[in-house]
Amino acid sequence: MNRSEYAKRKEFLSGARDTFPLLLGALPFGLIYGAVAASSGLSMTAAVAMSALVFAGSAQFIAVGLVCAQTPVAIIVLTTFIVNLRHMLYSATLLPYLKNLPQIWRIPLAFWLTDETFAVTVHRFQKNDSSAVKHWYQLGSSIAMYLNWQFWCFLGLVLGNRIPDAQGWGLDVAMPVTFIGMIIPFVKTIPVMVCVLTAGAASLLTLAMPYKLGIVVSAFAGIAAGLMAQRLRKAGKEGLRR
Repeated sequence: MNRSEYAKRKEFLSGARDTFPLLLGALPFGLIYGAVAASSGLSMTAAVAMSALVFAGSAQFIAVGLVCAQTPVAIIVLTTFIVNLRHMLYSATLLPYLKNLPQIWRIPLAFWLTDETFAVTVHRFQKNDSSAVKHWYQLGSSIAMYLNWQFWCFLGLVLGNRIPDAQGWGLDVAMPVTFIGMIIPFVKTIPVMVCVLTAGAASLLTLAMPYKLGIVVSAFAGIAAGLMAQRLRKAGKEGLRR
C-alpha cells in the first residue's frame, strides 16, 4: 500500500471511529421509525426505500406520521423540506473545504450528510494539518451512519407490531440528547453560547408552529443573536484599545 492509499484508508477509518459514539443515538429513532412505518400502511418495500433514499431521520419520522394521518402529499413534501433546511447551513459551512472536489465526490457526500457526520467532520476539516484527503474522513463517517441507520430501521420494520406503542416509550429522547452532545464541543466563545441559548429558547417558544416552521425560525434567531453578540464583543474590544 503506497502512502496515498494509506492516508485515505486512515482518514476513512478515523471518520468511522469518531462517529461510533454517535451511532447509538440512531438506535431508538430507527426502531421507532420502523415500527411506526410498519403500522402506518406503508409496505415493507416503501418503508425500506424511504430509509435508503431519503436517509433523514426526522424527515422520515414526520413523513410516516403524516402518511398515517392521510395528509396530502404536498403538505408532506413541504413539511419535510422545512425540517431539512438546516442542511443548507451545514453545506454552507463545509463548502470551503469541499468546493474543489469533483461532482462525483460532492454529490454522494451531500446525500450522506447528517447531523452526526457534520459534527465530527467539521472538527476534522478545521484542524490545521497538511492532509489533502480529509474528504475520506467524511466518507468514513457517512457510510458508518448510513449503514447504522439502515440496520436499525430494518430491525424496527421486521419487529413491527411486536413493539407495542413504540412512540410512547420515550426512546426518542435519545435524539435531543445526541444533539446536545454534538453541540457542546462547539461552545467555546460567548457569541456561540448566545447563539445556542437563543436557538434553544426560540425552539421552545415556536414549538406549536405548523409544519415545523419553528426549526427554521429558531435557526435564524440563533444565527442573528450570535452575530450580534460577536459584533458587540468586537466593538467592546476596539473601545478598550482606544
